[in-house]
Amino acid sequence: MSHRLFAELFGTFVLVFAGTGAIVFDGVNPGKIGHVGVALTFGLVVLSMAYAVGGVSGAHLNPAVTVGLWAARRVPGKDVLPFVAAQVAGAFAASALLFAMYPNHPTLGATLPHGPAWHSFVLEVWLTAVLVFVILAVTVAEPPVRALGGVIVGAVIALEALFAGPISGASMNPARSLAPAVASGSLEHLWVYLVAPLVGAALAVPMCALIQQPGCCREGACR
Repeated sequence: MSHRLFAELFGTFVLVFAGTGAIVFDGVNPGKIGHVGVALTFGLVVLSMAYAVGGVSGAHLNPAVTVGLWAARRVPGKDVLPFVAAQVAGAFAASALLFAMYPNHPTLGATLPHGPAWHSFVLEVWLTAVLVFVILAVTVAEPPVRALGGVIVGAVIALEALFAGPISGASMNPARSLAPAVASGSLEHLWVYLVAPLVGAALAVPMCALIQQPGCCREGACR
């Protein structure tokens, strides 16, 4: 279990440092990375970590993914809190390092609504539901598709960040939003990014069950 938890901590640290770091670096050097670069950074780092630590912990890297897999009976209840704690610890370590490097940055890459908060809430629910649905579906697909699971999930994250990033920030990940918000004091809309992804993850399970064969989504045993 210690190996699995450290894999989640390390993977989430890399995800948050690279993803929010891209936002911070782009703010310090405007135009060097850009919105497309930030979206691709998030997608590519998830792709990389999926193959690097996926064989150890499953590479959840996201409390919403862990909760979604638990709701689908893919993860035992006893693992949920330790996994989430490891993910949050990794995210805080990443934000602490960014804060040490750029102590005057106003947000440290925190996710913030651009427009009404409820727009971002709806988007984050939908984005996370799609992400968790894809994870549930890919992990029970035929072996050639499963082998490309990291590529597929990374592509979904990049795609969602490309079109939704300018509106909601496209977090889909409570740990990724919590750490930079706390480190920078950007707490006003944090509730959106803690609640909405968990709602979306819960909705993904029945959505998957309506589409996949019986047993595929819950317990990962297609009949």
